[in-house]
Amino acid sequence: MSQQHPQQPAQSYPPQQPGFGAPAPQPPKKRGIGKIAGLGCAGVLALFAIAAVATGGGDDSGDSSSKDKAVTADSKPRKAGPAAEKSQAEQFRACVAESGTQTEKAAAEHVTKVTGADKRNDILDAAEVYTDFGGGLAGPHQGEGKLIASAFTSCYESDNGLVTVYDKDGEILANANY
Repeated sequence: MSQQHPQQPAQSYPPQQPGFGAPAPQPPKKRGIGKIAGLGCAGVLALFAIAAVATGGGDDSGDSSSKDKAVTADSKPRKAGPAAEKSQAEQFRACVAESGTQTEKAAAEHVTKVTGADKRNDILDAAEVYTDFGGGLAGPHQGEGKLIASAFTSCYESDNGLVTVYDKDGEILANANY
């Protein structure tokens, strides 16, 4: 004989029948070992494909990108000429003397040191120009600092460069994008 459970009189909702009300929870799906192995092999093959593309392989003589030409040109030994012997500050002053205005030329005479002008990658170029001025950003030589920064932007070019002009105490006089 089967036992029947008597219903409690306090319950007001009808008994649950399959297909009505809340759905019965599904048992978790089992992954087949073949599916796991297939995904693992696909991942390994994708890794090898990415590595092959990244290492590039072979000489592509049809490529006309300027990046490869710049690397080739930089790998050649440079001639020791008068421009190679000049410091960055001397090169900057020579550029200003050649193409700057009279006020820029006068301000450039106070440049003592230039750093970062020879290393440009067009991503984040940061050049620094040091002067013998004093007073900082709010000092009396702020105008000359701006002239030097302007002259620097005329002499050097970068896609994303920032030149900062400093006084003799290392305080900022001016800066500009170049």
